[in-house]
Amino acid sequence: MVTKEERLLTVVEVAQILSLKASTIRRMILERRIDTIRPSARAVRIPESAIRKILERGYRPALPAPGKSAAS
Repeated sequence: MVTKEERLLTVVEVAQILSLKASTIRRMILERRIDTIRPSARAVRIPESAIRKILERGYRPALPAPGKSAAS
């Protein structure tokens, strides 16, 4: 659920945060993989909480390069 204090982001802002193309974000919206709010027929806003969910769900720690230790 979206709170009053939560920021609503545009497709372009979300694309920048996730380092993706805006078209990828739009496709994810069409596939209903991102929660959205539609203040009008054409406008789409994405709550920050939806971005946090994506980052938490997709986060995987990077593996060290072969032959390198994690400390170097």
